[in-house]
Amino acid sequence: MPNMSRMRFPKRYLIVILTFISTCVCYIERVGFSIAYTVAADAAGVNQSSKGTILSTFYYGYACSQVPGGWAAQKIGGRKVLLLSFVLWSSTCFLLPLDPNRVTILVVARLLVGVAQGFIFPSIHTVLAQWVPPHERSRSVSLTTSGMYLGAAMGMLFLPSLVKFKGPQSVFLAEAALGVMWSLLWFEYASDPPRSDHPKATAAGFGEYLLPINASQKQKLENGGTAGRTTKIPWKRIFISLPVWAIVVNNFTFHYALYVLMNWLPTYFEQGLQLSLQEMGSSKMMPYLNMFIFSNIGGVVADHFITKRILSVTKTRKFLNTIGFFVASLALMTLPMFRTSTGAIFCSSVALGFLALGRAGFAVNHMDIAPRYAGIVMGVSNTAGTLAGIIGVDLTGQLLETAKTTYSDLSSPESWNAVFFIPGLLCILSSVIFLLFSTGERIFD
Repeated sequence: MPNMSRMRFPKRYLIVILTFISTCVCYIERVGFSIAYTVAADAAGVNQSSKGTILSTFYYGYACSQVPGGWAAQKIGGRKVLLLSFVLWSSTCFLLPLDPNRVTILVVARLLVGVAQGFIFPSIHTVLAQWVPPHERSRSVSLTTSGMYLGAAMGMLFLPSLVKFKGPQSVFLAEAALGVMWSLLWFEYASDPPRSDHPKATAAGFGEYLLPINASQKQKLENGGTAGRTTKIPWKRIFISLPVWAIVVNNFTFHYALYVLMNWLPTYFEQGLQLSLQEMGSSKMMPYLNMFIFSNIGGVVADHFITKRILSVTKTRKFLNTIGFFVASLALMTLPMFRTSTGAIFCSSVALGFLALGRAGFAVNHMDIAPRYAGIVMGVSNTAGTLAGIIGVDLTGQLLETAKTTYSDLSSPESWNAVFFIPGLLCILSSVIFLLFSTGERIFD
């Protein structure tokens, strides 16, 4: 009976579930800080400029650690780096005093949390590349990344009540507790795939073939032994590869649209549509729940196409990426035309939902083209995605300031056209680039 149980629930499924929970917890932390800090800062009379500085500090640390995170995961193993990252940011949250007037401490703490969390996604991609066979990668990566959206939705739903009844500091303690609990689960149940010389695993690009060389293997090589793999990272080939740049461009666009909507939709509801966020209730969660649903739909559909040989890996990635980004572009560009909360929620839900569907194209492609260096390629593309968030959020603020001067306020659709047209046009451009230059074939051995 125990053997039958293990056959029904392979270890790689447990790894995927744990990585899903990890992204969920990370986004609860991100949403939680903005909720708790905003309440504390408003109570202390902190101005909007200072609030913006503290809220954006995380992303600078996050951007700086993406490529180093991929390198560390490649060298010492994604499993260890992921655990270290969680311990670091959880400890910082636990120790951080939430005093809006102690700006230096807050800036250093948010930088540290950003750097620590920047190691997470490159490590996850390295772990999944080692554990998950190619025909399961789409739904595995989609499930893992959908934890981000479920975490954001859960944070929006539950954390304001925690702030109301227990105070802003309680959010940090709750986040630290979640991080520690996940770390204990990961320490107890996660492992590297068994080391073996299985030729099918090596040929398919997953399994022990992708693990860092351990001390005994290194000694064997030094004594004249051979190895079918090298640990030298082909940095130049990665940075001049057109398929890699196709991923980078699409990651940039995805996060530009996501962060603009995450940060500016509340302003659009309140000033563009003259609606009260409190009166909208749980409907504010719908765009993120839609991302959670569509992300997993995209993964299941992609693996079905590949497993049943309906489409090749290359055509599957291009098909889902194109559908997702083109529909999202239409929804983004028509969003200013909707003048009711129902219409705006529907349109933003379609935009974010189909962007999440498109992740079954570009976001899984790291492991198609470079399974051994998936964490590094993910680090490169996620750096672009983080910079897109910084650029998009700041540019949108400047566009709205200009629109306010031109139209006297932000209640007209014209005030918001440029805000949503820019990510809409980027979606079209990115999908064309992905169609032209991406591939589902392994190009890095």
